[in-house]
Amino acid sequence: MKKGIHPEYHNITVKCSTCGTEYETGSTANDLKVDTCSNCHPFYTGRQRFAAAQGRVEKFNKKYGLKSDEQE
Repeated sequence: MKKGIHPEYHNITVKCSTCGTEYETGSTANDLKVDTCSNCHPFYTGRQRFAAAQGRVEKFNKKYGLKSDEQE
């Protein structure tokens, strides 16, 4: 590596602003905050809901007179 052209790499703490969980990692940034992490994100915790998406599909099918897979 050439000297003097690379940023300084050091250990930092990443903090989740939603749940407050902190992680240790390496970065060139001095401070890092994330909105959601794997500890509180609905996809990773299993609390994700698909009901709203299902309702939108049914509304679209009804609007355009299409039959859904379940009705065929």
